[in-house]
Amino acid sequence: MRCIKGLVGAVGLLAATAVNAEEPTEPEPVQVMVLGLYHFDNPGLDVVNPTIDDMLAPKRQREIERLVDSLANWAPTKVAVENEASAPSFEIEDFARADELMTSSRNETVQIGFRLAQQLGHDAVYGYDERSGEGEPDYFPIGKVQKSAAENGQSAIIEQLLDEVREETAQQDAQREQQTVAQSLIPHNDGEQLAAKHDRLYYSLIQIGDGDAQPGAELNAYWYMRNAKMFGKIDMIVEPGDRVLVIAGSGHATWLRHFAERMPGYELVETMPYLIGADTKSEAEAN
Repeated sequence: MRCIKGLVGAVGLLAATAVNAEEPTEPEPVQVMVLGLYHFDNPGLDVVNPTIDDMLAPKRQREIERLVDSLANWAPTKVAVENEASAPSFEIEDFARADELMTSSRNETVQIGFRLAQQLGHDAVYGYDERSGEGEPDYFPIGKVQKSAAENGQSAIIEQLLDEVREETAQQDAQREQQTVAQSLIPHNDGEQLAAKHDRLYYSLIQIGDGDAQPGAELNAYWYMRNAKMFGKIDMIVEPGDRVLVIAGSGHATWLRHFAERMPGYELVETMPYLIGADTKSEAEAN
């Protein structure tokens, strides 16, 4: 009887082992840290543009170095920047010129993205931006929205929103001179603050239209589309278990954070502790 029980137990163990062996293992999630920022070289492409001081100035260069040092503590395995790049690799060709560009280009792709990737010994920096091409919609048709608002007596809605953006931008411009680079980026990475501003600015535009034409709703749909395509490219760049730093203009940050939080296989990592750490170190060195 003891032998029979032992045999039954062994068969049961083998069956359980076989079942367990067939169960698929969950891949490690991709961790995404979205670094939202203003454009360091101020290309003048936004509806309201900030005034940015010289990011090649020695003081700013030291602060950028401290920021990059802090981000390096997270040890990202990939760095993705808001630049267009060709599939399937999405690698930025200019990364080969990182040493030269870091002394001449004020762009955040170079000053943060290239600098960090080089410091970590990466072979590549990846571009995920999405722009309108032939046969594709205008992802930000603000001109149509403004035209419709003028035709339907709704221009005051847009002007009020623009006034709010101008006032906030002026406040940030006034503060930035006294702030470290890391400190100046804190409002651009506060998730709740970003979401509230996003909802106020974008969703307020949904009311622009006359029922037949709804350009405000279309702008929101196309803006979502652009950001969804951007995250889709990030998905093509990464592998399970990667830690990817995504450098983006803060206007994209809410949607990119949204996808990192909600897309299966992804986790959002907050940037704020690394900004605070960099600011603290820069302040200590300055004093």
